Amino acid sequence: MDIRLACREDLPVINEIYNQAVSQRFCTAHLSPVGLKKREAWFATHDPDRFPVFVVVKSERVSGWVSLGPYRSGRQALAHVAEVSYYVDEQEQGKGMGSMLLEYAITVSPQFGFSVLIAILLSRNPASIALLEKFGFSQWGSMPGIASIENQLADHLYYGLKL
Repeated sequence: MDIRLACREDLPVINEIYNQAVSQRFCTAHLSPVGLKKREAWFATHDPDRFPVFVVVKSERVSGWVSLGPYRSGRQALAHVAEVSYYVDEQEQGKGMGSMLLEYAITVSPQFGFSVLIAILLSRNPASIALLEKFGFSQWGSMPGIASIENQLADHLYYGLKL
């Protein structure tokens, strides 16, 4: 397996993996699949010199990705903070790929000027909570019961790590 900077050609698979998370429920707050045009717009906001997206490649196929994105964009006092997001192909989950991606993001974040990482997720995502805690993230905040998915409420959690 290899981790590399994502390129435009990776977007269909990146989007496919994200939409798997949408269908799994409680892995994202989206309730319907995200179209490729929206994914292209999202990718355009991820300048590889500041807010990179990385993919993990297994057997010549993108099998997961991690991104560093702006947290409260335009607020200079928070320029050293990045929001980290990660998704793994459902066929590769539970095999250590999420750990590999998150560890990589933590390792390279200082090179992009980040000293704090924030992960925003739903309380009904125990696998992601366990992964974050494995790497030293802790819960810094909670917005109780604000996400509603199929008539079930979930907290919106903020996890953080000071590098």
